[in-house]
Parts: sequence; structure tokens; C-alpha cells
Amino acid sequence: MPVSENEVKTLLNDLIDRYGYDFTGYAEASLSRRITRLFQMDRFTSFSEFRYRILNDTDYFRRLVEQLTVNVTEMLRDPLFYKALREEVIPILATYPFIRIWHAGCSTGEEVYSMAIMLKEAGILQKSRLYATDINPLVIEKARKGIFPASQMRKYSENYIQSGGTADFSSYYISNYNLAKFDTGLSEKMIYATHNLVSDSSFNEFQLILCRNTLIYFDRDLQARVLQLFDNSMELLGFLALGTKESVKFSPVESKFKIAVPGQKIWRKIR
Repeated sequence: MPVSENEVKTLLNDLIDRYGYDFTGYAEASLSRRITRLFQMDRFTSFSEFRYRILNDTDYFRRLVEQLTVNVTEMLRDPLFYKALREEVIPILATYPFIRIWHAGCSTGEEVYSMAIMLKEAGILQKSRLYATDINPLVIEKARKGIFPASQMRKYSENYIQSGGTADFSSYYISNYNLAKFDTGLSEKMIYATHNLVSDSSFNEFQLILCRNTLIYFDRDLQARVLQLFDNSMELLGFLALGTKESVKFSPVESKFKIAVPGQKIWRKIR
């Protein structure tokens, strides 16, 4: 039995009132599917029972948030994108005395570590700060640890080589049983925090903001609000990197950005 449209709206209002989490701008069809999946997976017999559990059990609320936020990621995902960052963006960042980068919707941190590796190889990690945020506190905790499945390292190594990496990728982590722990020299330049793109405000001024494959889960109005947030959080001539199906086109900030790397979803703020 699917959760009805009205029940979904009731639940979203509950999340705002009880926990301050605002999912009302997320794509409705996607939200309904995820809520119904959790309802059926955990075998609730009524919506009122489901709702009571969410409102009165904070652990279960966190489980709901984990289901509603999409955490699909990998290190150096889309190697040609990272090659463009390495060759076109990082040399410009290197000219700044201090570099601030924001990974918005960082999930479990693989893309943050990818960036740290490239900054280290460019010799500028020491003068950089990587701010990594996500709405989901559980994935933030995983990201802080810098521990990923060892089974993924071969794939990540291939991505690394395709992105222009020339070192031995395995030198960045230590394998122990089925886990790989990344060098703490990378993570000491990272600052992790929970941040809700829907309701939280700008907290710094950045030269590079990355938010890849998050906006596709938002409706058009919310996409516009988040892009405005990124504009407010970015220095003039800063860079914005989005996912393959995302764009600043037809948004209120379109006129302020121009494509920085042809063929890639990387823009530069020009006004």
C-alpha cells in the first residue's frame, strides 16, 4: 500500500515542525517513492503508526533521512570532469594565497578526498580548506573517518589514472582486511558539518563550489534558491561545478556565470 500524497505532505510538515528538516522542495515523485519504500520495508500496518515512530524515535528519524537523501558516490567519479579540474581550475586556484572549497551534498566523502589528492599533487593542499556538508549526519560521520571499502580501490585507481593522476594511488591509503583508510594528511584540511541547502544560509566565501547530482532531486523553485545560495557564497571569478544533468541555465543567476571548461559542467562567476 503506497503512502498517499496527503500523507507525504503531512509527514514533510512534521519533519519541519519536529526536527527543522525541510524536504518540501524535493521532487515529489522521488520523495513519495522513498517514503513508501521505507513504510513497506519496515512493515508498518498504518500510516499513523509510521508517523508516530518517526516523531518519537530519533534513531528512526535518522533512518528516514538516510532513505530520503541519495548517497551514490565514488572517488574521482567521471574522470574527465576531474581531469578538467586538474588542468583548468586548480592552476588558477593555485594563484590564491588561501583556497576555500565547498563540497555541498558531500555524501560519504569520496569526492572530498578526490579533491584533497589533486590539491596535494598540485602542491597547494597546505593552503586549502575543504568544507564538506550534507543534510544527513550519518554520512557526515562516515566521511570524517575516511574509511572506504577496499573492494572499490581498483575502480578508484582506474578513475585516478584516467583523471590524469601519475602517482601510485595506493600510496594514499592503508588497507586492513576489507577496508581502506585514507591518509590523515588529507583529512586534516577538511571541515565537515551538517548543512541543509533548503533552509540554511551562506557561511563563507569560496573560490570553488561543487554540488554534483544533488539538484536533480529538487524542484525548479528549490534549484533556483540553491543556485542563489551558491552565488551568494562565491567570490567573483570563483568556479561552480554541477552534475552532468544540472545547469545554471534558466535560473536567476544564469547571467552571472559563463562556462569555464567547454564540455564540462564547470562555470565561472563573471559578475
